[in-house]
Amino acid sequence: MSRLFEPYINSTLDIPNRTVRSATWEGMADEDGFVQPGLIDLLEQLAANCVGIVIPGYFYIRPDGRGLPWQTGIWSDEHVKGLKKLATAVQAQNGRVIAQIAHAGGRTLPATIMGKIPAGPSAVEGFAYGTTPRELTLGEIRELVDDFARAALRAKQAGFDGVQLHAAHCYLISQFLSPYCNRRKDAYGGTPAGRRRFLTEVYEAVQAAVGPEFPVLIKINTTDGIEGGITVEESLAATRQLADLGLAAVEVSGGMAGSDNSRPSRKGISKPSQEAYFRDMAKAFKKELSIPVILVGGIKSPEVAEDILASHDADFVSMSRPLICEPDLVRRWKQGDRARARCVSCNKCLAEGLKGTGIACVGLSDNQQVKGDSVE
Repeated sequence: MSRLFEPYINSTLDIPNRTVRSATWEGMADEDGFVQPGLIDLLEQLAANCVGIVIPGYFYIRPDGRGLPWQTGIWSDEHVKGLKKLATAVQAQNGRVIAQIAHAGGRTLPATIMGKIPAGPSAVEGFAYGTTPRELTLGEIRELVDDFARAALRAKQAGFDGVQLHAAHCYLISQFLSPYCNRRKDAYGGTPAGRRRFLTEVYEAVQAAVGPEFPVLIKINTTDGIEGGITVEESLAATRQLADLGLAAVEVSGGMAGSDNSRPSRKGISKPSQEAYFRDMAKAFKKELSIPVILVGGIKSPEVAEDILASHDADFVSMSRPLICEPDLVRRWKQGDRARARCVSCNKCLAEGLKGTGIACVGLSDNQQVKGDSVE
């Protein structure tokens, strides 16, 4: 039997196979973050096509935490009704659905958050979208911890199978973990232990809110892709601490906007040797941790996915852009068509979402040329 389609069952997770739809902003909510029918249809289709875990793109936990327009919100109890419809639709297709919760921190624009100045751990230029964030106060940090916990509880009330903390790609938790973004001298910075304090407090508050039986996962940067950013060792130490507290699984990622060749979604992944570009990091995590490890980053070939699992470098393989291009990709592989994903890694699917109609493949044929630039 293909390792890719083996079920995974432990005390907290019961997953039909080893495939994951990695969270990606879809741009398919309304102006206030409420779920719209198109988003439900998109994610339901992925589960119907055999994706084991579907993780919708990052739900923002409060209005000033939105990173992009038409992002899905989880900052109000009023969001629960639509989120419940989404979760139920995925589960009806035998998929598991995990709510990724996040705050953009300094990585947003005033226009996206009602004219407010973005806030992060420190007022550091150069990692955001042009607006230097202001430094969060201690009181604001405590409020954010509570907001993450309330968002996680809403995910549970909506019927999700778990929640994932977004600690990657230089959003707020990632900013606190990064020595480049976090220049604080108080208890939330200064040392690796100080930089991971915010994450630890968020995790503990979330787990207390949802209860010990509800799975809490994390997606974490192992590199920021810039000099002075987080190291694999610091990232692993933070994850190990959470694993000791009951963390259900970790998704290994890296990079940020502007980190060039180390960004999360890299262009031009055209051959198997370029795939799984965070594999070495996942292997290091797998060696040190007893919890499941999910690997994301440019995976497009079933042979690569199978080798990752057979080598025990990860327990799950996670994809996004290939599933935007081919929502039926996992089913195709399962049915015996083992051709590589048609996705050409142009990133134009993400630029398409900025038009207001939602993320979508631009529909390039195999013979068309990819030209121009796009967003990450």
